Amino acid sequence: MTTFILVHGMFHGGWCWKKVTPLLRAAGHGVFTPTLTGVGERVHLRYGDIDLNTHIQDVVNVFEYEDLRDVILVGHSFGGTLAPLVAEKIPDRIAHLVNLDGPFPEDGKALKDLIGDSWEFFQKNAIDPADPERIQPIADWTFGVSGADLEWMQSKLTPHPLRTLTTTATLADPAARAIPRTFIACTDNPLSAEEHAAETKKHADLGWGYRALPTGHDAMITAPEALVTVLLDLV
Repeated sequence: MTTFILVHGMFHGGWCWKKVTPLLRAAGHGVFTPTLTGVGERVHLRYGDIDLNTHIQDVVNVFEYEDLRDVILVGHSFGGTLAPLVAEKIPDRIAHLVNLDGPFPEDGKALKDLIGDSWEFFQKNAIDPADPERIQPIADWTFGVSGADLEWMQSKLTPHPLRTLTTTATLADPAARAIPRTFIACTDNPLSAEEHAAETKKHADLGWGYRALPTGHDAMITAPEALVTVLLDLV
């Protein structure tokens, strides 16, 4: 049996893995889906000092309080950025890192430095003057989800603590860098053989394996079976 920890992205919570969790458990594996401080069912925790380090510690505590080792740590979107930063704290407990369609963290940079125009968009369109410490969900961002799934998803999205995007990341531990890691891209449409080969080489140069799913950004909702197939390949 392998243990998976699945970490959600911005505006989401542990709820977003609802379709993935039973599939992994049916295959005989343990699954934890923590919700980060200040979002999802923990949205009532609106401390002004919630930052990236808070969210790193949220995940580290799951490892420590559940006595987990040899874990496959999966992070989606913002959670994909978070996963290598968790590894900096507890590299000996992680067997494999998975970044599901998220930005790669960089030493000395904050997430706002990695997301380009999205940061400027957030500042202009997603910060309520009455709630300046949080980024509000964007009404027309569907994350590739549609129909009843979209209605369900949008009913659960919550504002995200702003300071998690402005905290400088630190990547310095060689043991963390040595952990095997895989990037899963959500490509909307299938890649050609040439495109897939180019992406595979590009990510290999960065130290990451590469897999692609022809689905929207929220693959855990739109393509749970395909995502689980990729995750089980890593066991």
